[in-house]
This record gives sequence, structure tokens and C-alpha cells, in this order.
Amino acid sequence: MSDLVVIGYDEQFKAEEVRLMLWKMQKEYLIDLGDAVVAEKNDKGKVKLHQAVNLTAAGAASGGFWGALVGLIFLNPLLGMAVGASAGAVSGALTDVGINNNFMKELAESLHPGSSALFVLVRSVTPDKVLEELKGTGGRVLKTSLTHEEESKLQAALSAAKH
Repeated sequence: MSDLVVIGYDEQFKAEEVRLMLWKMQKEYLIDLGDAVVAEKNDKGKVKLHQAVNLTAAGAASGGFWGALVGLIFLNPLLGMAVGASAGAVSGALTDVGINNNFMKELAESLHPGSSALFVLVRSVTPDKVLEELKGTGGRVLKTSLTHEEESKLQAALSAAKH
């Protein structure tokens, strides 16, 4: 089972910086992320979501491959690839994996202009090492499915002074 953690930052690009830190930790097998999305609210109050994976592009690539394969079978690979890519792009655009987009947009609307939020779906984690890496990055826990004790430890690490 995954845990949802949403952290708000007063700076517009801080959430992206922390997401990069989490990806680095994932490469070191300290955390396993199911999803990591940055919501940014610009100075004009417009919310933009930055997904970890572009599902439309992934769907188009996958559809293009399968379409070309089917096209080869029926001796028209270009037509097959075009049809497959467009079908894959449509299915990729309609697919919502991970954290619900509507939930993220609604929560991001509550942010003040010029700020950001990091939405993370955590499958597994080595808590002590990840908290140490996140120490002093700032932010405040907005929503979470963690226990009260785990949430308190996370907030303490975020608020702690950097070494």
C-alpha cells in the first residue's frame, strides 16, 4: 500500500528541487515512488501540474510501435504506425495513473501565488535516511496518509535547520 504526502512550499520552484532530490534517493534505493507531481501556482494565480511521466507521449510511442507491427503484417507500416500512434496518444491522454489530477488541482488552488506543492505517492521508504536528506528543505505538510507520528517526524525534518 502506498502513502500520499503533499508538501507546500512558499517558493515557486522549490517543489521541483525536492522532487529531484527524491528521484536521486530512488536511484539509491532509499525510496520507491509511485508518483511524484509538482503543482506550481504562478504570480498570476494560474496552477500548472508537472507530471513525472508524460502519458500522451508514452502512449503515442507505444501505439506507434504496435501500429507499425500490425501495419507490417498487412503490408502498410506507415498507415499502421500513424493510426497506432494517434490511438496510443489518445489513450495515454485519457489515462490517469497515480495521484488524481482533480485532487491535485483543487489543493493547488489553495496555494498563494508564487508557491508550489509536491505530491508524492510513496510505495516504500527507508525513513531515517530519507528524513536526513530532506532535513532543512522547508515546506509544510499539507495532506498525508501517514500516521500522526510519521507526519510529525516529516514536518520536523522539513523545518529543521540545515547543517
